[in-house]
Amino acid sequence: MMARTQQGPRLLLAIMGALVALTYQTRRKTFLSVSEVPASDPVVVTTLDFVTKDFNKKSEDPYNFRIVRVLKVLKRVTDHMEYRINLEMRRTICLKMEENNCSFQEGELYKKIDCFFSVFVIPWFEKYKVLARNCTDG
Repeated sequence: MMARTQQGPRLLLAIMGALVALTYQTRRKTFLSVSEVPASDPVVVTTLDFVTKDFNKKSEDPYNFRIVRVLKVLKRVTDHMEYRINLEMRRTICLKMEENNCSFQEGELYKKIDCFFSVFVIPWFEKYKVLARNCTDG
């Protein structure tokens, strides 16, 4: 009989502990999934287009850059979708006001950069926001 009376408070304590842990987890961003996706995925293609335009708009370089190669794309799903993209970009012969589909610079104006982007995406509303950007000379 004595063992049974001690089980009640222990059970209550265990339930309280589980509720506290669950509440803590819901406040944190819990990943529902993380997966590698191909660069040919339609949402990735539009995200890469956004990233390129955003990069060129914010860059102080007088020339536009274009993606040479996409190295890796991870899709993280939490309360939103986030794409984490590693890629290589190169300077083109087009100045800022010109079109983006330009040849790459060669010679002394050649420049290649390696970039990481983290992009918030809501594809059905065509909403994109760069959360993080880190580019270094390649």
